Amino acid sequence: MELKTKIHTEEGKQDLLITRHFDLPPALLFRAFVEPDIVAQWMGTSVLRLEARKFGAYQFETTDPKGHKHRFSGVIHEFVPEVKITRTFEMENTPFPVQLEFLEFEKLSDNSSRLSMQIVYKSLEHKNQMLQLPFAQGINMAHNRLQEIVQSLK
Repeated sequence: MELKTKIHTEEGKQDLLITRHFDLPPALLFRAFVEPDIVAQWMGTSVLRLEARKFGAYQFETTDPKGHKHRFSGVIHEFVPEVKITRTFEMENTPFPVQLEFLEFEKLSDNSSRLSMQIVYKSLEHKNQMLQLPFAQGINMAHNRLQEIVQSLK
């Protein structure tokens, strides 16, 4: 089965580009990233903090199948409603350093939009380590849930 969320990476570069078309108006797609209740549903996580503004911070917590808790956090550096979010992302208590994420929300029509995420890793080695994980399948599953959950808000 083809994954709807596409990941593009170039050999020798320490970033990757993730794109996904959604059958959602841009305003709804954006809400899925800034409203704690919606984020919690599609990410399957607890939202401990989400300040959707420039210099705001966020912190999420999830529990893996073995019952271990994992936290993810970052700071929002740029926030333009329904257009873009630039933020850091860190998985606490892992060997992965902080990464930089550029999220852009593009209107394709009144009822469709595209999310583009450029993720910049500290090194090429860190990017390659991330891609060895079931990263592509995980983000695709999360985006599928996002589409399904936010579709009901129309």
